[in-house]
Amino acid sequence: MYHINMPQTITISENLQNALNVLDIEQMALGDLIRDLEKNQCKSFDLVIDIDRKCKGRIVVTGMGKSGHIGSKIAATLASTGSPAFFVHPAELSHGDFGMLTSSDVLLALSFSGETDELKKILIPVKRLGIKLISITGNESSTLAQSSDVALYVRVEKEACPLNLAPTASTTATLALGDAIAITLMQKKGFTEADFAKSHPGGSLGKNLIKIKDVMRVDKEIPTVKEDAVFNKVLEEINNKKLGFTTVLGKENKLLGSITDGDIRRANLKFENTVSLKTAVELMNKNPKTISENDLAVSALKIMEDYRISDLIVLDKSGKPIGIVDLKDLLKVGII
Repeated sequence: MYHINMPQTITISENLQNALNVLDIEQMALGDLIRDLEKNQCKSFDLVIDIDRKCKGRIVVTGMGKSGHIGSKIAATLASTGSPAFFVHPAELSHGDFGMLTSSDVLLALSFSGETDELKKILIPVKRLGIKLISITGNESSTLAQSSDVALYVRVEKEACPLNLAPTASTTATLALGDAIAITLMQKKGFTEADFAKSHPGGSLGKNLIKIKDVMRVDKEIPTVKEDAVFNKVLEEINNKKLGFTTVLGKENKLLGSITDGDIRRANLKFENTVSLKTAVELMNKNPKTISENDLAVSALKIMEDYRISDLIVLDKSGKPIGIVDLKDLLKVGII
């Protein structure tokens, strides 16, 4: 029974108490799993990680019913954290989908009883192909466990279902164990934020991790003039690169400033008939907004919004321009 300290004036409804009991049972199942891994399954868990880390193919996850639903989520988590994986229904494996598997793959089979017929039917073909078999089950003496290269056990005292029938605590613990495997592999492989972004090109998480170097324009796309360039040369570079501005470079090609369309208009008003005689260093803004190639693209958008500009100059550590980020570049990758 789940106990909660609440003011005497508040009464817990029967519905809420039932819900709290479910969460309490599932919490206990996770606690039991933690203690069991620490005490009895440390070597087995290490073997699972070692097999999956050395896998040259994919981690193929399978399971029936509720175990299948949990397996599908585990496969998705593995795939998004740097371990190529997919889910396949065990019944489909027996009817043609074995062609999807290779001897380089690892099969992760989920069955709390360990006696699921559809899984038992694929054990011999799996062995024949030389595929490593890892299982997560609640039955140490089951056919699945005994046939596995490595078995991990989810020992649940009882389900949260009052009939002790519907998979609840057992599926919660299995899902958590799958997450533990995926994240441990992620850490072993040195999976980075940049890798995560590549795995999630269409998701908001991945977009938030895209770096400037992944979207910036480089080389000849960067508008540049030397500090002594005359007015007409400045205009020519701005027109050719079609970004509405140009960088101004000094000695060793380091950034001195920038000249925008607005700077040109202001110069025309200020100098009138003598503007054509002015050089880039006389026309430029000495404090253009810049950014590093390792900064996040979302940071570029924030700067652009704050200063109402549409371009940023990307500098290396020595102060040389190595790229340009335009508002349209952020639009293309979905940052906006």
